[in-house]
Amino acid sequence: MRPCRYGLIGSGIAASLSPPLHEAEGPHHGLDLSYDLIDVEDPGTPADLGRLLGDAESSGFAGLNITHPFKQEVIPHLDRLSPQAADIGAVNTVVFDGGRRIGHNTDAQGFAESFRQGLPGAQTRHVVQLGAGGAGAACAYAQLSAGTGRLTVADPDAARRTELVRAFAARFGADRITGISPDDLSEALASADGVVNASPIGMHAHPGTPMPVDLLRPGLWLVDIVYMPLDTPLLQAARARGLRTSGGAGMCVFQAAAAFELITGLPPDTGRMLGHLRSLLAQRHGRIEGDRRCQA
Repeated sequence: MRPCRYGLIGSGIAASLSPPLHEAEGPHHGLDLSYDLIDVEDPGTPADLGRLLGDAESSGFAGLNITHPFKQEVIPHLDRLSPQAADIGAVNTVVFDGGRRIGHNTDAQGFAESFRQGLPGAQTRHVVQLGAGGAGAACAYAQLSAGTGRLTVADPDAARRTELVRAFAARFGADRITGISPDDLSEALASADGVVNASPIGMHAHPGTPMPVDLLRPGLWLVDIVYMPLDTPLLQAARARGLRTSGGAGMCVFQAAAAFELITGLPPDTGRMLGHLRSLLAQRHGRIEGDRRCQA
């Protein structure tokens, strides 16, 4: 087995399933793979992104995954961006290559493949997306690249949504992307084919729904990129109203598989990784339910 070490930098990532997901795939390719979590919420871990990157590189890491809230903050610490990462303005994978740090974005690829498989034939004349952060930028890029006619991005941070719209309007056309306040969702959804939740709302650390569920009218489809929990309150509400839905497991696996290949140089088996993720999520759900029964 050839040793290979990489990891994930983020905030509040203690529950991440990335370590077992990547480490289980490694031996199938002759790798003794170790995947470390570098959580800035852990006591003693400096919230100094430049220092964390330098420490990982000097420790022999082959690369890093990057997650919330560092997908955009990491860019000034890199030597070069892939064309797609530069277009999106966010990075979720860094490859250490001969003393250079190369930034990539596999979230867009992950979203596109998950959408293709999860909602075949879905209309995309007008889509409303919730969230304009790093993940939101990747999802917006994937949708516009795939031919979505018009994308309306709702985010409570006016500066963030304005910047995303400005950047993508220059690339895809001002008539194809607009930004709105979440207060204006009702009007936007009246003419929409579907909704994408690309915000963190719905995660265990950010409970709730990112929009009023009574706006989920029949005829819409819904994608929620959150995968922990796999069945979010938003997905449950959408199904109860008869909407076609797709959850976050597919995007999680397809972006992870692309990152695995970038860092190791070896193509993983996405079907095997998807099956492993579902098994991990089922185990996690069982433990949570068991804890609840014990507490009761």
